[in-house]
Amino acid sequence: MAADTPRTTRRDPAENPWFYPHGSASAAGWDINLGTPDAEEKPPGWTHTGLRTVDLAAGGSISLPAQEEERIVVPLSGSFSAGVAGESYDLSGRDSVFAGPSDVLYTGIQSPLTISSEQGGRVAVASAPAEESYPVRHISASDIPVELRGAGVASRQVHNFGTPAALEADRFIVCEVLTPAGNWSSYPPHKHDEEADGETALEEIYYFEMQAAAGAPVPSQSEGGPDVMGYQRVYASDDRPIDVTAEVRSGDVVLVPYGWHGPAMTPPGYDMYYLNVMAGPGPVRQWLISDDPHHGWIRQTWDAQSIDSRLPFGG
Repeated sequence: MAADTPRTTRRDPAENPWFYPHGSASAAGWDINLGTPDAEEKPPGWTHTGLRTVDLAAGGSISLPAQEEERIVVPLSGSFSAGVAGESYDLSGRDSVFAGPSDVLYTGIQSPLTISSEQGGRVAVASAPAEESYPVRHISASDIPVELRGAGVASRQVHNFGTPAALEADRFIVCEVLTPAGNWSSYPPHKHDEEADGETALEEIYYFEMQAAAGAPVPSQSEGGPDVMGYQRVYASDDRPIDVTAEVRSGDVVLVPYGWHGPAMTPPGYDMYYLNVMAGPGPVRQWLISDDPHHGWIRQTWDAQSIDSRLPFGG
C-alpha cells in the first residue's frame, strides 16, 4: 500500500455504515470487497457499484468467476497480467498511484477473470451489475485522457479512463483523481442522487491512497510519524439522513449513496489519491451533477487563478 500508518479513526457500523477503514470489508481473498456478489459486507440499499482490492505477492494470482457484472482492472502499484475469456493482457503498471496513469483493462460482462503479477503489487477491480455486453478493451497509459480540473487550491488531476467519452460500457463510470498536498478536491460540494434536468442518479465509491508530499521533511516512524491522512465529507441534500466526516488513510473507502459530497481535503504535507466508481439506475450513462447552491459560486473564482504548478503528477 502507499503508506502504512497508525489508525486513530475506527469504524462503528451502527453510527457510520458508509466508511470502511482498510481491512474492515475483506472477503473471498480481497482486502476490500464491497458491493459485489461475493462481498460479506452489505451496505444498506447499496445496489449499483462494487470494488475489490488486493495485494498480490510476487508470482501470486487471484481469480473471479463469470458474473453479471462489468469490470475494469486498475493497477495501483506494480504490473499485472489479466486473463479474460482465453486471452491474456499485459498491464504495464506504475510504482504507485502518484506516478501517473497505468494501463487498465475493461472486461465486459460474464467474463471469468484471472489477475497475476510476476513481481507483485496492488490492484483494484471496479465493477457494476450490468446486462449489455461490450467488448474487452485494453487501454494503455499513454491513451488515458488526463484532465487538470479546478484552479488554485482546488486544483486536481483526473484520469478519465472509464468515463463515457473514453470507454464504451453498460453502466459504470470510473476515474481516478489526484490532489496535491493542502488542496481541496470534489469541490464545490455536489450531488448526483436523482434523475432530473441536468442531473443523473449515481451512487459512488471513493477508494483512497495517501502519500507524504515530495520534499516534505517526514520524520521517521521511530520519531512518531508520519500519520498520512486526509478527510472526506458527505452530508444530506434532502430528507434522507447522511452525515459523514471521515479521516481517511491509504486503503480506506467512503461510500456515497446520495447527498452532497465534498470536499475531499488533503492537509499540507500529504498528497491524496482516490479511485471513483459510479453507477445508477438511470437510462443514460452520464455524470451530471448539481452543486450545493451555498458553494457553487466557487467555480467562478477559478477563471482568475492558475492550475497548481505541482500538477501533473508523474510528469
